[in-house]
Amino acid sequence: MAYALHSSRQSGARERFYRPRNHGSSPFFRVVQQNYKEFEQVYPERFQQKYGYWRPVIGASIAKFVKCGDPKQGFARVRCPDCKEEFFVAFSCRQRGCCPSCAQKRALLLGYRLQEEVFANVSHRQWVFTIPKRFRLYFRYDRSLLGKLCRAAYETVREVYTKEVDGDCGMPAMVAAVQTFGDLVHWHPHIHAIVADGVFTDSGYFVHIPETSLFCAYNIFQEKVFELLVEAGRIDLATAASMRVWRHSGFNVHNKVRIKAGDTKGMQGLVEYIARCPFSLGRMISLTKNGKILYRAGKPNCIPFPSIGDPELTSGMPRNYEIYAPLEFLANVTQHIPNKGEHQVRYYGWYSKTPQDTQLD
Repeated sequence: MAYALHSSRQSGARERFYRPRNHGSSPFFRVVQQNYKEFEQVYPERFQQKYGYWRPVIGASIAKFVKCGDPKQGFARVRCPDCKEEFFVAFSCRQRGCCPSCAQKRALLLGYRLQEEVFANVSHRQWVFTIPKRFRLYFRYDRSLLGKLCRAAYETVREVYTKEVDGDCGMPAMVAAVQTFGDLVHWHPHIHAIVADGVFTDSGYFVHIPETSLFCAYNIFQEKVFELLVEAGRIDLATAASMRVWRHSGFNVHNKVRIKAGDTKGMQGLVEYIARCPFSLGRMISLTKNGKILYRAGKPNCIPFPSIGDPELTSGMPRNYEIYAPLEFLANVTQHIPNKGEHQVRYYGWYSKTPQDTQLD
């Protein structure tokens, strides 16, 4: 049912309508409704070895997700002060990692808040930090390492900028997001960061740094991760030493995406990208004959970024789809639900203190 919101324009103009979303018709909702109980029952036997022990946050999040957008679970009464039209809006679940609708709303609000209260009016770059496949499982079984990986990314940026300005004369400004998923919902922990294109001095002046050395950033980040995993007891010094001489170690640092100062639309899009839901409803295609799910990549014919870490990545085309059994799909999606209190967005350097007045040099 559609509700008219406003109709004060001249004749011939189209009326605006509020159309409540049909939460129960989404393909993910149907997968959860039909398979979640079985998934929870068989998890210890079928999925625990690969995905780790059952986390109670999964059950709590899914239980709230199935009630999202259902008026029978509660709603708010909304009234337009101009046209006096009234309608009801069902409560949302506000869960992280399992509700695309709430994730999109959270990303929109995050982008608005960052631009209004945090980001300075300077150019920014998107930095992406990835780690070798052989290290990814350590972060699945010990999620506390994700925050430390984020810290390693910031320290990499800080040291690179220190070298570029020939000394510690300023502080970088960085907002980083932990992403645990790849394009096909598989486990792929990495860091996306929005970094000011320079440093801020103690007095608030901004010193622009036009270019940075990706080779330097790659080497620093690699050593930071080695140090992190050695300290955590996940690898030994011999493993780190052997990987240093590999031609393709699996580390990668990329920072070629640049947002100019004042480009609010571009910045909003970047924030929504780094804070997006682990999976997309638009990419789910249910194969009804055998009940499996075809999940396609965002860009079926895309080529990974060439980078210092893997200069020959463009030599082949990546797989652009995955076929999941329903229980396997739930196992892949739910591994990305963060634990309670687990921060996915972190603030470093100048942005950790959100200055009110910034002077530009």
